Amino acid sequence: MAPDLGATQDFYRAVLGWEFRAAHLGDGFSIGFSEGVPVAGIGALAPTLSIPVAWTPYFAVEDADATAARILERSGTVAVGPISFGTGRAALAADRDGATFGIWQGSAIPDWGMGDEAAPAWLELRTRDAFDAAIFYGEVLEWACDQPGCCEVTYVEDDNHILLRHGRQTVARLHSGALAEAPDPRVRPRWHVHFRVPDIETAVKTAHGLGGRTLSDNPVDPLTRGITLRDPDGALFGLATAAGPVPA
Repeated sequence: MAPDLGATQDFYRAVLGWEFRAAHLGDGFSIGFSEGVPVAGIGALAPTLSIPVAWTPYFAVEDADATAARILERSGTVAVGPISFGTGRAALAADRDGATFGIWQGSAIPDWGMGDEAAPAWLELRTRDAFDAAIFYGEVLEWACDQPGCCEVTYVEDDNHILLRHGRQTVARLHSGALAEAPDPRVRPRWHVHFRVPDIETAVKTAHGLGGRTLSDNPVDPLTRGITLRDPDGALFGLATAAGPVPA
């Protein structure tokens, strides 16, 4: 959600090469596509709302109401919803450590496919305890279940982190060490989205020219294989190289 939909589209179009198309959610919402694949939705904030601009991951669920109940049962927070959203139902929530995420049921965002082999984005959860978070999200979102298409959860011993895989594609990484009281939002528990680009240096240069700024020191971080930036409205996002697998 951004205060100026047109300006935000212009920024991400230039930096990431996205094309934008109208969604079936009203004039104040559009979907960004990378080479024909849907990546993210951008909506216009109401002028009366004064909230930080941020990227929020949404996870597909079979039943938004049942999932919201599981979130509450496990001491998470449901801030909004579930409510009817387009042709589906959606809710905005936070886990036990305060990391914000969304859920959707049905075709609230049609033709979504972050778990596909050519997924143009991947997620990273920076949290207090990756094992505790994996249990929370596993129970809430039904990871590591016996149903077809279910995500697999893998522990990587040498780096003490958790990988979430959908088929052969790694779609998320959970790692420990975030501090709830940290003043720096990059250190507090949160979901961080990384968008893949063919040339990080060119994308960063373009972002700087349009009012974005770099927050990480190195252009290629060994942990995330990318760089963290703020867009002109302050939203944090990452850039990752398009080639090669997501780090294990």
